[in-house]
Amino acid sequence: MRLSKILSSSAAAMALTFVLGAASASAETFALVTINQQALFFNQINDGAQKAAKAAGADLVIFNANNVPAAQNDAIETYITQKVDGIILVAIDVNGVKPAITTAKTAGIPVIAIDAQIPGGDNVSFIGVDNAKAGEDIGKFFADYVKSDMSGSAKTGIVGALNSFIQNQRLDGFKKAAVAGGDGVTFLDTVDGQNQQDVALGAAENLMTANPDMTAIYATGEPQLIGAVSAVESQGRQKDVKVFGWDLTAQAVKGIEEGWVTAVVQQDPAGEGKAAVEALVKLKRGETIEPVINVPVTIVTKGNVAQFKDMFK
Repeated sequence: MRLSKILSSSAAAMALTFVLGAASASAETFALVTINQQALFFNQINDGAQKAAKAAGADLVIFNANNVPAAQNDAIETYITQKVDGIILVAIDVNGVKPAITTAKTAGIPVIAIDAQIPGGDNVSFIGVDNAKAGEDIGKFFADYVKSDMSGSAKTGIVGALNSFIQNQRLDGFKKAAVAGGDGVTFLDTVDGQNQQDVALGAAENLMTANPDMTAIYATGEPQLIGAVSAVESQGRQKDVKVFGWDLTAQAVKGIEEGWVTAVVQQDPAGEGKAAVEALVKLKRGETIEPVINVPVTIVTKGNVAQFKDMFK
């Protein structure tokens, strides 16, 4: 029997024991440890991984950490005990999870990191985006847009996720390129959306209230972008605040078409999930894989947004 099941951190050890005990003894079993099931991005990773596992005749179990870093460590340790054939990890705390990855390696279980690179970690490969470079890319786009469409000046607020290593990379890259692009960009406050839509919305609304002269927002991930877009709409600021960010949603597509969401970095999360499962299958066959598998991004604007609309039907 093939198995594809999502677990939450509240039922970690017992549920994992039950689920893996039910998996087919003959099929390879891979585990995907993710961050949350709220963001479309993470669900798309799951979808890509599930389809690839089905095509390979493998079992896939998915653990939802509900934004709790320690829950990811516990899940990995439990999967090691259960002797899965491979682990795919979307890490929250890239440094805090390193001991668990090392334990997996010692047990002969390969770990592939998706989306978040593990600095100096014992994972066999990283699949995802060069977040710092992509942050610089949209930062350069932003700087050029400020010159061409904002009279050379922008007062910019940030909606980030300060516990996310990769989103901090996106922020640092963005600021670096925006500042290098000229002296017309002023950075105001940075608020913490905590990778949760409701928190990000409240943080974005507070950011806008505290900075009534703000003319641009940069959001470092999907929940933060949803919060920023919702805040601009709720305060009726579509005419005077331009939004830039990461990871398309239906709300962001609507804003792009209306002209006030200006540019969004779009990744390929389903492709990342698919590539991770395929890489684990290769390892089980005795093949080698690259230590870094980069997945390209697209900066989505009004000029090319039409090709992404089918994702949200």
